[in-house]
This record gives sequence, C-alpha cells and structure tokens, in this order.
Amino acid sequence: MFEELTKQAALATQEIIEVGKLKKGQILVVGCSTSEICGDKIGTNSNLDVAKAVFKGIYETAQTNGIFIAAQCCEHLNRAIVIEREAVPFHEIVNVVPVPKAGGSLATTAYATFREPVAVEEIKADAGIDIGGTLIGMHLKKVAVPVRLTNNTIGSAFVAGARTRAKFIGGERANYNDDLK
Repeated sequence: MFEELTKQAALATQEIIEVGKLKKGQILVVGCSTSEICGDKIGTNSNLDVAKAVFKGIYETAQTNGIFIAAQCCEHLNRAIVIEREAVPFHEIVNVVPVPKAGGSLATTAYATFREPVAVEEIKADAGIDIGGTLIGMHLKKVAVPVRLTNNTIGSAFVAGARTRAKFIGGERANYNDDLK
C-alpha cells in the first residue's frame, strides 16, 4: 500500500513539474489531507505513515528536479508553510513546529525531513498540488492556472494541480509568451 502511495505522489509531482515548466530553485506548494487519502473526511484521521509514504514520492521527485517543496500546514496553524530555510532567506520566520493533529502529518513529515526546516506564514509558490481539497491557492503566485492532472488520485484523495503565469498588464493577449515567467 505505502509503495503505491509513494508512486502515485511521485507521478503527480513529476507531472506538475513538467506541465508547470518549473525550473531549478522554484517552489512547489503541497497541501495534503492524509485523512482523504485513507478515504475519510478531511481533518478526521491524520496518518503519519501515509504522510511519510506520500512525502517520499513528492520530495524525491522534487529534489531530482531541483525544486523546493513548501508543505502547507492545516488550518490549526493558519495554513502556515514548512520549507527549507535556503528557499526563503529573507522571509520572516514564525515560531511553530507542526504535529499531526496541529499542522498535519505531511507538514510534520516535511519538518522532520528537511535539512534546515523553517515555518513561514505565507509563500508565493510557482506551482502546487492539492491532495484531498486542502485549498493551496492562498500560497500561489498570481496568476494561478488550473492543471488537470492525468495522475489525479493518491489513495482515495483527488489531486488538483496549479501552475502560475505572469500577469497581463496592458497590451493584447497576442503579445503574451507563455514561456516567459
């Protein structure tokens, strides 16, 4: 079971990295309900073992591509972000350590895994994956563009993706170049 969760997470992560055209050093925000992965209602069955399996697939895939992971905490910690200090050298750090029932199992796993984990109140990520309806939109750069992933489930949870693009400011859409970010 855990190997399959790791594989599903890795495939979804690789897909959003490719579709979002993420480059080395960019940030991928991840929200995850392990309850939903297990087939339960969000927030009712936090599972650290499931989080470890899912995080492994996400983290290894991101590291291979040089992408930073920003793990979103649950609402008990106001959806704070756990991330490597290196990714946010000038952000204001908040003093919190997530635990499974206050922060969530994925954020707890990220905090235990990162070399130098820190928590920040918000981030402006380049892309994201939302596992189980955790609402990651507040942590994406403007303008967020939905991505319909072909790898759109992890366990019983639906996985939604998003990439971002630069805002249109004046001019015509015909002048927009999607490769410029």
